[in-house]
Amino acid sequence: MRLAKKIALITGAGTGIGRATALAFAREGARVVLMGRRLAPLEAVAAEIGPAALPLAGDVSHSADVARVVARTIEHFGGLDVLVNNAGVLIAGTAESHREADFDLTMDVNVKGVWLMAKAVIPHLRRAGGGSIVNLSSVGGLMGIANRVAYGASKGAVTIMTKCMATDLAADHIRVNCICPGVVETELVADFIRKAPDPEAARKVRVGLHPLGRFGEPEDIAACAVFLASDESSWVTGAAFPIDGGYTATKT
Repeated sequence: MRLAKKIALITGAGTGIGRATALAFAREGARVVLMGRRLAPLEAVAAEIGPAALPLAGDVSHSADVARVVARTIEHFGGLDVLVNNAGVLIAGTAESHREADFDLTMDVNVKGVWLMAKAVIPHLRRAGGGSIVNLSSVGGLMGIANRVAYGASKGAVTIMTKCMATDLAADHIRVNCICPGVVETELVADFIRKAPDPEAARKVRVGLHPLGRFGEPEDIAACAVFLASDESSWVTGAAFPIDGGYTATKT
């Protein structure tokens, strides 16, 4: 029970990495608040977990939603120890092909959302004597990837924001780290590949970028999040962890 007595708020918790993280945290003894734009998937995950889970609909890019969810978390569970900023969007495009609306949406969710969530929970973590913030970045936040201008820019911002927040909050015993996944078997990735002109070829090419020969599973990422939320990582802050099947090892 590595997260016994901890209270965690996880965004984008209805599917994919967020769902796997919520289930992993609950297995390790945490009480979890599940946040996402759609209530139905959150309720399904909460049903798997039981009374230790609270599903709350909200958009991380809307400050009013963020304030309401954080306030309800404190009211329901009495405190907060961990924030997992997992909510995100991926819209492919180059500097020329991106629409302004797509670029704005990417920045609003992937960057502004991380900032709004952190800003809202930091006072509660400080009052608790410390805590852990785990941000989901990407290998695209560590290196350039073709056709990912908005996404790469947003995840690069998350990586650097993580390091800045870690520096600012260290004296308060609030640790801030980020996970940089390679391609993971999620609904988002499946939908992206399905829309490719040749989905089978698109999948084969992307699998080939990972020396371990497979896409990641959501549970691979959740395992790292458990470590970063637990006291096992008490001397870890400001770090970016590539959990990527060797993807970045071939590029550096």
